[in-house]
Amino acid sequence: MTPVLSYPDVPAAVEWLTDVFGFVEHVRIGDHRAQLGFGDGAIVVADASHGRAEPTSEDRTHSVLIRVASVDNHHERTRAAGARILNDPTTHMYGERQYSAMDLAGHMWTFTESVTDLEPEEWGGSTVTPW
Repeated sequence: MTPVLSYPDVPAAVEWLTDVFGFVEHVRIGDHRAQLGFGDGAIVVADASHGRAEPTSEDRTHSVLIRVASVDNHHERTRAAGARILNDPTTHMYGERQYSAMDLAGHMWTFTESVTDLEPEEWGGSTVTPW
């Protein structure tokens, strides 16, 4: 899957996401669209057209989860670059260490690192389809 996120200024969003979160720009289409990569994943940064709109409030309609090699290192880089940190790194009972930040347009991002390999039943979940 490749999520498409809307921003009021695509070039500014590309610059911010590459500088602050560490994305890599792959393709730019004028000043209205770009594809960025992070590890094996990708996102599309698009302007607010064709029925798309950037976030307009603190209400969360979505968040993007990104796997990183070291949550603590990524968190320090992101904080130093001036991102708004929503919550500091925390290790959860399901074996993930995560923190969340907000980007320049109000999109919420959660960065995660697996620190313990647990079966869902070990932390109160249930396996529906084996992964």
